[in-house]
Amino acid sequence: PPPPQESVDPQKTAFLLHKAWRLYSVTPLYRFRRARLRDYARLLSAFIAAEKQKGLAVEVGVELDIKVALSSLAELRGSEMDQAALLVQLSSRSRASSRNSEDKPVWSGWFCSVFGEDLSDNLPEDFTSLPLFLSHGAESYTALVGSWFQKTFDCCFRRLAISPLNLSWMVAMWAGCKLDRAASAVELVFSVPRLAHPLDISYAIHPEDAKALWDTVQKTPGEITQEEVDVFMDCLYAHFHRHFKIHLSAAKLVKVSTAVASAHCDGIVKILHSQYLPGVLMLLTELAISQIQ
Repeated sequence: PPPPQESVDPQKTAFLLHKAWRLYSVTPLYRFRRARLRDYARLLSAFIAAEKQKGLAVEVGVELDIKVALSSLAELRGSEMDQAALLVQLSSRSRASSRNSEDKPVWSGWFCSVFGEDLSDNLPEDFTSLPLFLSHGAESYTALVGSWFQKTFDCCFRRLAISPLNLSWMVAMWAGCKLDRAASAVELVFSVPRLAHPLDISYAIHPEDAKALWDTVQKTPGEITQEEVDVFMDCLYAHFHRHFKIHLSAAKLVKVSTAVASAHCDGIVKILHSQYLPGVLMLLTELAISQIQ
């Protein structure tokens, strides 16, 4: 993982933390123009209103006006080659409420590319690479926003799942991170296959023990190999088998949680520590690009 980046302003990115974000990969946007964000917000707002008139909206019983805001987050990129992140926010105001009442946030999503040169290097001039999309809120709004972007910029959204292999990389990387405050336990959740009733096994490790194990496994600080990740996981499996006589390697790793972030195989991520926000997004950008390619 890259070192913590001081350039990321914690105040500007605080709203991204401690929320469950659904992950998507997005193919490059065609003829997207950063200077037209206000126009795009107006067009997207009109599109959502039109879809609501067709009876496709989720809100029932209260007539709500949806306000759309699009803005750039220049802090969230890995290098000068990356595009600044694009934030999309939907907020609502009931027509019955007073004009002075505050808009209520109902959905947010953002496109980003952190060290995403693999995709942007070979793109024609009219294409913009923002391969990772994260959404928080009702999936019906995600579908509406995604539909508008796909029609407007000729791109394609796909849900981004996280394989057990990538989850094991994440827990190894994040367990080895140095934190400036007390860390929570490292937890792995496994799903046991081929049972009549679903069974999950939760395995929690003290953060200092997990980091000490990783430090003995990692040969070169700052570099991680598949062999090191395998050894780290095998050590955890062996310890669990010694105590409970259960082979976790026969189960499926479905979720990992650390003080840095948590991730579920369904493609749901919660980022918990601003210090490592760029590192987490770099890994997710890589996964998004691999799905597109």
